[in-house]
Amino acid sequence: MTATAFAVRRGGTRQLAGTATLLRFALRRDRVMIPVWVAVNALMILSMPNTLENLYDTPADRANLVQDTAANASFRALIGPVFDDSIGALTAWRVGVYAGAVAAVLSMLLVVRHTRDEEESGRQELVASGMVGRRASLTAALLTAAVANAVLALLVAAGLTAHGAPGALALGLGLAGVGMVFATLAAIVAQFTESARLARGLTAGLVGAAFVLRAAGDSASDDGSSALTWVSPLGWLENLRAFAGERWWVLSLFVAAALVQGVVAYELAGRRDVGMSFLPARPGPALGRLGSAGALAWRLQRGSVLGWSIGFFLAGVVYGGLTDGVADLVGDNANAREIFERMGGRSGITDAFLASMVGMLGLIAALYVVGSVLRLHGEETSMRAEPVLANAVGRLRWAAGHLVIAFAGSALIMLLAGLGFAVGYGKEVGPILGACLVQLPAVWVVGGLAVLLYGVLPRAAMGAWGVAGAVLLIGWVGPALDAPQVVLDLSPFGHLPKLPGGGMEWGSVVVLTGLAVLLVAGGLVGLRRRDVTT
Repeated sequence: MTATAFAVRRGGTRQLAGTATLLRFALRRDRVMIPVWVAVNALMILSMPNTLENLYDTPADRANLVQDTAANASFRALIGPVFDDSIGALTAWRVGVYAGAVAAVLSMLLVVRHTRDEEESGRQELVASGMVGRRASLTAALLTAAVANAVLALLVAAGLTAHGAPGALALGLGLAGVGMVFATLAAIVAQFTESARLARGLTAGLVGAAFVLRAAGDSASDDGSSALTWVSPLGWLENLRAFAGERWWVLSLFVAAALVQGVVAYELAGRRDVGMSFLPARPGPALGRLGSAGALAWRLQRGSVLGWSIGFFLAGVVYGGLTDGVADLVGDNANAREIFERMGGRSGITDAFLASMVGMLGLIAALYVVGSVLRLHGEETSMRAEPVLANAVGRLRWAAGHLVIAFAGSALIMLLAGLGFAVGYGKEVGPILGACLVQLPAVWVVGGLAVLLYGVLPRAAMGAWGVAGAVLLIGWVGPALDAPQVVLDLSPFGHLPKLPGGGMEWGSVVVLTGLAVLLVAGGLVGLRRRDVTT
């Protein structure tokens, strides 16, 4: 019995009245976000076979890679075990877990956006006053996530068919399965909190917990058989063993989990009032404790800053711990060495690996700064900015509180990443910290573009996620595919010096910093002159 059928049985078709209209509306609202996220994820996967063929062009090289990975617990924890030396199996191994995590995050964002976000803003109450069923909004949100995951599965299955149709289909369905498991999980979480921000944070924490459980299990076992691995949906994805003797029965775990969680979400949604939750927010103090717009911004974003800070520090520790073993893993493979050098600079494999990993964290930090900047957009569209600005608080002062957290927060998480590298690697503390901090001008340029879009074209503000996605795609896939320099230069990260190991280039750093300042200034001018949503 599907979750939709459960809803129909509980209240007839009137429970789902208006679902089709709400689905069309949700897809229209996400006509930018869904294609960008799906395209980035699909291209990351589909570009990998060509990269692997260039890196490991002989069966002997691929067999050595499998053997070396099986003997390295750190790399198994980071990526997972590899079950075969075919190009398809190596592709599933190299990007499967991370592509699954991206699908999970997208699904979580979509469901929370079209359920708890709508209730928190008051739009759901307006919609519910019409001829709309009680569970129509939840159904439309889950169907929106299902559409996004189905498109991803179709692209992956079609793009990897040449490497084995059964394996391509298994990987595509596995990614969609991970997405739907976390979509229904987000639907449950959304019932327990009145805050969309908290719902996103809790679900993102569950994605992180799934990754940690899988990593712990894979570090203890080289064949994915650990109990910790089987607890995590990301562990189910790798144990599906696409291109390596597919275990089709594993797909039943995704179906069962999504159905059970969907039924629970529907049941909970029918037992509460619109706008309320099972864990209502605590009443605030009788006397306000926030004396400024900046203090309010910090109160709203402190959880996000803490979560990103912990994540970046732990990522630095993990990557730093892998550094000593990277030379052994690459060995005499000239192609693998060339990829690292294109990403991190031609200064020896260890420095090239460190520079490439620091660069990847810089790309991910761009996602943080965009999300933090767009908190302004969320506060405005949810009508919470209006009462603040109605007092003796100017627009620039209000915006400055959030922007300080966005830009200073990005500096903090990159600094903590550098400290994590120092803990994990134990060498070259100063150069590694410098390499992390030199990523900031490019991160700030992406954040500046987000400020400009929000200030000048608020309706296009969500397009900042598209910019961040494009930058991530260029930085991740471009060097692996040996993309032309003109393509790499489209990203601000392509103009940064390759540290540690390379020479410092102050000119590009100063230019990027100045560009970021101009973009922020332009966005603030636009914010000051345009109307604010009321």
